[in-house]
Amino acid sequence: MEQASKHILVMRLSAMGDVAMTVPVIKAMVRTYPNVKITVVSRAFFKPIFQDISNVSFYAADVKGRHKGVRGLYKLYKELKTLDIDLIADLHNVLRSNILCTYFKLGGYKICKIDKGRAAKKALTQTKDKVFQQLKTTHKRYADVFSQLGHHIDVSKEDVLPQLKIAQKVALFIGKTKKKLIGIAPFAAFDGKTYPVSQMEAVISKLSETEQYKVVLFGGPADKKQLVAWETKYKNVVNGAGLFSFEEELNLISNLDVMLSMDSGNAHLAAMFGRKVVTIWGITHPYAGFYPFGQPKENALLADRAQYPLLPTSIYGNKYPAGYENIMQTITPEAVFEKIVEVVKD
Repeated sequence: MEQASKHILVMRLSAMGDVAMTVPVIKAMVRTYPNVKITVVSRAFFKPIFQDISNVSFYAADVKGRHKGVRGLYKLYKELKTLDIDLIADLHNVLRSNILCTYFKLGGYKICKIDKGRAAKKALTQTKDKVFQQLKTTHKRYADVFSQLGHHIDVSKEDVLPQLKIAQKVALFIGKTKKKLIGIAPFAAFDGKTYPVSQMEAVISKLSETEQYKVVLFGGPADKKQLVAWETKYKNVVNGAGLFSFEEELNLISNLDVMLSMDSGNAHLAAMFGRKVVTIWGITHPYAGFYPFGQPKENALLADRAQYPLLPTSIYGNKYPAGYENIMQTITPEAVFEKIVEVVKD
């Protein structure tokens, strides 16, 4: 095979969901080109995502410490050069990765960068002369970078991580139960794509009342107070926030039956394990290309565009016009509950 001796450096420094979305593409690469070696450069926190993929190594970029700034990135370049890299795949295309790529370019390396489709995304989210159409998915944009490097791949639904053998700490947390495990990640980085707390509580209450499910709550330190309150109030609900390392949390996610998430990182973490994912969308939209890998389109619950025709108004969930603050209320708790019940039975 022509590419048998190639060693490809893959750069994706952040964020969690975008890093998770590299997994199916990298899995397809090692499946299609089993003799190609891949080194992923990202934040040390994300290392557990890649540790079980064959032919894939991980290199931690400390962009807030020793690899900070132009000089720090040059130091990172010098370190990476010692790995005998052949090709550079920049799946990030931001200032940091561009500076790093400049060093590699001066060193004579072949580099290909992701085309983020910024103009098309702007057309999708603008309020005037909106072009409402499905854009290329992020997974396809990642795959295109490898194609430009001479490695064509077809990413399939099978290109996911295997379910992990449940860890002892996770097993003790879940307890002995035959109930289906429903993960819920109720928060997101921006209000524009976060389901209202009162409506999410109604979903949790309905799931608990059935006595058929065990609900596992996910979130960060800022969410813990609300999550503990729900755990205390509802019988079949447990809070996992702050209890696990990231590696342990991935183990837990891989053993869920369904994950309910906003348009956020937890959806992509569950999808990279091939778990069933139900997503709730506010001012963002799957058309932007960030839909969780391998999930049926009908698993997305969308705010009502008939009532709010300017949707989507943002790629990241941080911009919405006046009068669009309550769009999530068009997605009823009953609709969310019924979708989870439907998906978990499939």
